[in-house]
Amino acid sequence: MLEHDYPILEHDPSSEALIEPSRLISPIDIPTHCVLCFFQDVIAGLREQGRLRVVHMLGSEMGPNPVYETIIDGRPLIVMHPGVGAPLAGGFMDELIALGCRHFVACGGAGVLAPDMVVGHVVVPDSAVRDEGTSYHYLPPSREVAPSPAAVAAIITTLQRHNVPYLVGKTWTTDAFYRETAARVARRRAEGCLTVEMEAATLFAVGRFRGVSVGQLLYSGDDLSGAEWNGRQWRDRTPIREQLFRLAAGACLML
Repeated sequence: MLEHDYPILEHDPSSEALIEPSRLISPIDIPTHCVLCFFQDVIAGLREQGRLRVVHMLGSEMGPNPVYETIIDGRPLIVMHPGVGAPLAGGFMDELIALGCRHFVACGGAGVLAPDMVVGHVVVPDSAVRDEGTSYHYLPPSREVAPSPAAVAAIITTLQRHNVPYLVGKTWTTDAFYRETAARVARRRAEGCLTVEMEAATLFAVGRFRGVSVGQLLYSGDDLSGAEWNGRQWRDRTPIREQLFRLAAGACLML
């Protein structure tokens, strides 16, 4: 590890850390396919329908976080809300890997950087700008990180099979949603970013470091392309979220 003026760039290639998930968490009999669902309303709906079974419990100082199993098209699938923000989502994903999951598709929402992207339009990230901190502890410094090609291919195949319009492109992962300034938005748009969110770069980095497959589906939510932020009531879109979860589940089970 070389000393650097900026600690975030001091990458340590050691394969093991002092606190390893695999030392703290024993593998269990669990499906290898997992949807990381950022939509609490979708998870609540599945639970109310009796379609979720708790198979394990992870957690943090915020409280317990259930790991659920469901059945999609006759096949078992793990479902979990990974929390909000890169550190929490990355940590939970690392713990799910320790439990035995090997194939991940995340579904979430994102702010849009282009004014012509209507609410609900599906975006498939093929790379993420690493403007967060967690990914730098898993991979050497670089501007971007990509998801697993197999996961991207499975997602695109699923969207085409269901005739769902989509865009493939770059997303901007940031830790600080209250610092998405006009200048930063313009810079990210200029380098080709379609969306902004808080977890993709870390999920892709954890997946690459641990040798598991991971991809993501996003839907266009709030709008950051104009002079003022437009929330567009993006959180009140349960039907869109439910559809995105179903698509993520189908893609994940193809891996």
